Amino acid sequence: MADLRGVRAVLLAGGEGRRMGPLGAGRLKPLVPYGGSCRLIDFSLANARASGLPEVLLLSQYEERLLMDDLHRVWNTGPGFRVHFGPYDAAYRGPALPAELPRRTWPLERGTADALIRKAEYVFAGGAEDVLVLHADHVYRYDYGALVAAHRASGAALTIAYQRIDPRWVHLFGMVRFDDGGRLTEFTEKPEHPTSDLVFAAFCVFDAGVLRRYLAELDGTGWQHDISRDVIPAMLAAGEHVRGHEVHGHWEDIGTVERYHRAHLALARGPRAPLPVERTPRTIRPATGRRWVADAPGVRASVVPSDLVNAGLVEDSVLFPGVRVGAGARVRRSVVLPGASIPPGADIDGAVVLEDGHIQQVAEGASA
Repeated sequence: MADLRGVRAVLLAGGEGRRMGPLGAGRLKPLVPYGGSCRLIDFSLANARASGLPEVLLLSQYEERLLMDDLHRVWNTGPGFRVHFGPYDAAYRGPALPAELPRRTWPLERGTADALIRKAEYVFAGGAEDVLVLHADHVYRYDYGALVAAHRASGAALTIAYQRIDPRWVHLFGMVRFDDGGRLTEFTEKPEHPTSDLVFAAFCVFDAGVLRRYLAELDGTGWQHDISRDVIPAMLAAGEHVRGHEVHGHWEDIGTVERYHRAHLALARGPRAPLPVERTPRTIRPATGRRWVADAPGVRASVVPSDLVNAGLVEDSVLFPGVRVGAGARVRRSVVLPGASIPPGADIDGAVVLEDGHIQQVAEGASA
């Protein structure tokens, strides 16, 4: 396992999920259920724990209390790893959830880079040498030690993780290009006319001193308060040593309900799934077992929980704990969230069924 001493891991989790329609309404995007067993935010946290990091600093803003309470109950119950809540952390050090939180004395963050500035005393605490920046809405399993080791070996100011993807989707991400030596030569956020099939995988590691300097220089200017739109381009323009580190394996940005639905249909493919069911964290309570079923009475090619009550037919779908499928109902190519009940005789195809039974139809062939 790589030496991660001196690494400060920060998790950006400020999303409201507005682009996810009813699935994101009244719900924090990081807590959107995923894969039949967890929430979106659990992937970055599971990766951090498995990599050997003892702590991750949460940088959040929207419904902070709800998010912190949830993460404290799920992730701060055992030894060896915890989520740190910055200015609120002392309130969560006791055995029970705090009755109230300290009064906010800092301004609201306006973007990912602004979140680093406003919580700088926690980001750069303890003589941090490197800052590992993670996001809360990406689905992947990865050992961050490899990224940190490559970053330190190169002496770079910044090392960004990148992936090669289908050129059709590059316009949705930060497009990157590198020279023959692996140095970053171009970074374009959501390009109108992509010229590369390489994209920023939304996690990276900065030299702490360099990051702090650029944040100080940008603060107060007419910037967009964003890491991808401001910090990385500024470093590139100044000639800083910025390198890329290719990440292999499944990586998914869950930005829309169409992408969410499509990722679940892929998961339901079982052995052919880009991310096997066994690679998803298990944090949804109750933590019932879940499995991919190739063919069984009433279930075909689906991810289902051990507590499923099924009197109908489930095909090519992902179901969460507590789901009940009524007599004669049919669920195809769909995602059914925890505790939802499918009425007898219902015919659901290509949809996300919310906890209260609301059906969010996903457009056939949506591009995400």
